Amino acid sequence: MTGIYDDPWAYELACSFRDVPAEVDALLGWTVRHRSSGAAARTVLELAAGPAEHAREFARRGLAATALDLHPAMCAYADQQAKERGLELDVVQEDMTSFALGRRFDLVVTMLDSTSHLMTLDAFVAHLDRTADHLNADGLYVLEMSHPRDRLTDAPSVSTGWTVEHDGPGGRVEATVRWGEPTDRLDPVTQIADDHVTMTITKPDAPVRVIRDVVPYRFWTATELSAAIRLSGALETVAQYGDFGDVALTDADAWRMITVLRRT
Repeated sequence: MTGIYDDPWAYELACSFRDVPAEVDALLGWTVRHRSSGAAARTVLELAAGPAEHAREFARRGLAATALDLHPAMCAYADQQAKERGLELDVVQEDMTSFALGRRFDLVVTMLDSTSHLMTLDAFVAHLDRTADHLNADGLYVLEMSHPRDRLTDAPSVSTGWTVEHDGPGGRVEATVRWGEPTDRLDPVTQIADDHVTMTITKPDAPVRVIRDVVPYRFWTATELSAAIRLSGALETVAQYGDFGDVALTDADAWRMITVLRRT
């Protein structure tokens, strides 16, 4: 049985509620705001990119974009989607804790809480070290994580269930997604939960398809993120946001924990 990460098309559909162009607008705006030179980014690297929606959007806007992911199916899909759209995208299959590309970037991003795949503090620090080595002198690293209240309170910022619709060549595709069940509990020692994922896809004139998976998820608190940054010593925090606007992390409307980092 294949899981959600073995089906990049389904994974991209599940995440299609995101407004990628608006998020890229915010990311590019932050580079101008927070880079010491005030210059717009011209080169970008998306880590743990999956289908590389953000990297493709950067490429569509004329940036030299690279997408890195560990999963071969995701890399193949990202490369195919870019080529079908006539986009110049460099796709690299590598681990986000040990990559060495031999070049540096104005902007590095990790989106969609992909750091939840880093299961230990050592792995997180190694990831930060490798990222710092790939930043230009005034380059920025933007790290999007889930908001801590999602796991630490009874009032999460986001729902674990949602519905998406997509108009394709064969007609309207609908999908319901549940990412996590009430019984999926964090281990109090490791802070890892096995999140049960169920995705039901309905296409015209096709059998209903159900994808089921169990995805290990490592929850990182805000203080643990700060500790990892200090332990690495290669990066420092420039700003934090609670969404892709100017919402503060502590604001009641905040739904993400987005950290902007630069090289020390």
